[in-house]
Amino acid sequence: MARDDYSRYAFILWLFTFLFFLRVLAQALVAYFHVPYLPPMEAWYDPILPTGTSGLIPYPILFPIQILILILQAKISRDFSRRGGFFVVPRKKMGQLLRGFSILYFLGMALRYIVTMAFFPERRWLGNTVPIFFHFVLAGFLFALGHFHTGAGARNSS
Repeated sequence: MARDDYSRYAFILWLFTFLFFLRVLAQALVAYFHVPYLPPMEAWYDPILPTGTSGLIPYPILFPIQILILILQAKISRDFSRRGGFFVVPRKKMGQLLRGFSILYFLGMALRYIVTMAFFPERRWLGNTVPIFFHFVLAGFLFALGHFHTGAGARNSS
């Protein structure tokens, strides 16, 4: 595989990881330090639920899950930066599953956004949609990883 293929995927994966890190950091700053210049805690929860309603996963449980996701994203991104490791060994079937899941995930979040805008017009266009945007980020990460395994990685392993 060409070095620039790994570099390109590493850049994209690190970018998605960094964006998700910013989300986790910002929400933690709001939750634990009540930072006034960031959206209030309600904006970080599911926009389909009425404002002020807690999310589906309480924050004390959500935060460690987010940390685990970040650790996994960093491990995957690091493998691409190093051009070696478990996650850069091409696996076409895994790539197909990741791409399919990421597309369904993205479409589900797009539908969630449309429903939110239809039923909660006061939240247009960016009000309380922080979770949806960052689900798009996670879907993008999964799509890029799946694309590697079905695209560049799969071509070069044959």
